[in-house]
Amino acid sequence: MTTSTKPRGVSAAWQDAWLLDGVRTPFVDYNGALAQVSPTDLGIKTARAVLDRAAVPAADVGTVITGNMTQSSFDAYMLPRHVGLYAGVPIETPAHMVQRVCGTGIEVLMQGADAVSHRDAGVALCVGAESMSRNPLALYAHRDGARMGSVAFKDFLWESLLDPAPGRTMGQTAEALAREYQITRAEVDAFAARSFDRALAAQEILADEIVPVENETFQREGFADRGIALRHKSAQQVRDTHVRPSSAEALAALRPAFGGVQTAGNSSGIVDGAAAGLVCSGIYARDHRATPLARLVAGVAVGCPPEVMGIGPVPAICAVLERVGLRLDEVDRIEINEAFGAQVMACVRALGLDEEKLNVNGGAIAIGHPLAATGIRLSVTVARELRRKGLRYGIASACIGGGQGIALLLENPDVV
Repeated sequence: MTTSTKPRGVSAAWQDAWLLDGVRTPFVDYNGALAQVSPTDLGIKTARAVLDRAAVPAADVGTVITGNMTQSSFDAYMLPRHVGLYAGVPIETPAHMVQRVCGTGIEVLMQGADAVSHRDAGVALCVGAESMSRNPLALYAHRDGARMGSVAFKDFLWESLLDPAPGRTMGQTAEALAREYQITRAEVDAFAARSFDRALAAQEILADEIVPVENETFQREGFADRGIALRHKSAQQVRDTHVRPSSAEALAALRPAFGGVQTAGNSSGIVDGAAAGLVCSGIYARDHRATPLARLVAGVAVGCPPEVMGIGPVPAICAVLERVGLRLDEVDRIEINEAFGAQVMACVRALGLDEEKLNVNGGAIAIGHPLAATGIRLSVTVARELRRKGLRYGIASACIGGGQGIALLLENPDVV
């Protein structure tokens, strides 16, 4: 384990916070059918869908908690409020934004659990939405003018991969872990091929968490219409588009992206998408005779060295287990976001993790990683897998650019 000191971080445990249900859009490749859709509208779509699936009236929502990393529309400040309003929640229901980079979606659910446990929310509508395609070309520090020839717009999507504190890109932090844990290119390609194979084999399972996306108008009386318009008159989007047959041999033919073991094929896919979950109090669930998908048991966010940010799930998972007094071998399923193949493999080796419990339906290398939506997908996926297999405990975890890790422990109520 790279970190030498005991994790501090922030943690919480909840006795009576429940994930009622969760859905997501298909995750669609960069510059694909969702490329011109605002993340606000992707968020509205999933918010409406999860309320409908869980049969929860929008009027019951006590707070709206959203995540979005890239401000990819001019009304981005309004994203939390607009997601709530166009999902039909009461005007009086507040909304706010969460930002914890790749851990944002998990943080959204953790704050949802806090809201229903300590802030009388009753039901928290939790949404993560991201348009990677709409990352802007940005120009900062220009308000006082620019000298001739000095105007330099930069690609926000590319530039945001650099952490200037250690002077490393996110990919270079994965390469550092590959060197530290002696992970070879062949091993990373084999790991990536397995991610694709598992996602291909799990298409029916994954389809159950997906709400199809098509051209649609969102209305609320007294407000301007919003909506989704798919690119190039695309047909309805039903499934993830990044999942495809990808053998280790085919992956081996790709060029290194950062001078080492990582390539475009064994790193997370760049996709657009959104995910939503409903978190409620036990009182609400019992009063409405709801059947929750999972109990939210505990969550932890903790820092780690920025130069090896990908190891973040290790101290986070260790800390959440310590928080509740569980051992790793008592956890039946674990979802660790596959930001980079070598990064996840380093976490596996540091934890001594049984890989048969890890990302059993594929991960972000195959499915893709729309930053703020990913954590909700991980949590919903592991909760559904616990229910499907009759298992008790699962963890959703992610590394976080800048040097953090986050982990959320969930429990299947049917196995208690």
